[in-house]
Amino acid sequence: MTVKAHIAKIFMQEDLNFLLTNRIPRRFATQFVGWLSKVEQPIVRDLSIRIWRLFSDLDLSEAKKQQFKSLHDCFIRELKDGARPVDPDPAILTSPCDAIVGASGKIAGTELIQVKGFPYTLDDLLGDPELVEHYRNGRYVTLRLTASMYHRFHAPHDCEVEQVTYISGDTWNVNPIALKRVEKLFCKNERALVRTRLAAGGHTVTLVPVAAILVAGIRFNFLDMQVDRTRPGCKVMPCQASFRKGEEMGWFEHGSTIIVFAPGKFEFCDAVTEGTQIRMGQALMRMS
Repeated sequence: MTVKAHIAKIFMQEDLNFLLTNRIPRRFATQFVGWLSKVEQPIVRDLSIRIWRLFSDLDLSEAKKQQFKSLHDCFIRELKDGARPVDPDPAILTSPCDAIVGASGKIAGTELIQVKGFPYTLDDLLGDPELVEHYRNGRYVTLRLTASMYHRFHAPHDCEVEQVTYISGDTWNVNPIALKRVEKLFCKNERALVRTRLAAGGHTVTLVPVAAILVAGIRFNFLDMQVDRTRPGCKVMPCQASFRKGEEMGWFEHGSTIIVFAPGKFEFCDAVTEGTQIRMGQALMRMS
């Protein structure tokens, strides 16, 4: 067993992983790592990226550039042109990001699941009565971005973003170990509700990027989201931004989760099963 594999095996022991990634001052750790990752000093940058490689399967072969100013610059890297072909079928809603598919399926009234045995409700997550009713008995899919993945997210179809709602919250880790231990985790964490109207059929599809420890930074290309993360509550930001299918919408500062909500008329594509890896632009759901 290699040194890297041995370290990874130790770190992935559930009790230790949960302790190291959650039972620490989460907000302080997030702020500190956010600051450290942006230090544009060659020694700090190179050491940070080496440590990152030690704990992940980081692959930079698809990156548009190979030289980075900082760890943060590497985290939010762009990809080479054509690295993510986008499904052209107008009936297909594509994945907005590279991810591992988590819980997904039909929403039972307003109840959905985080992991087996851990339900939560649309009310808990969205806090918007109009959206709750819109997605009653609808469809949802949880897309988890690991730390080494491509961290930018894109429009799942030709659409217009009508509104973004920022909801302040905690920064629990969103890995499977934490999801099995912390009830309603997504509903506790910092998140944004990105309400889009599709050009095809006028359907409303909502993306919910969820921040996490070391990752509490959701950024949008179309919106300067000036928010006070220390104040509880939400901030509603109306907007009118049009996107073509596959066009970049924003990015996570590191990696996290996006939950996609669609009306009940949508059906999942065959490749969307829990535990499988999906790439931005691949088929996610089909409009019926």
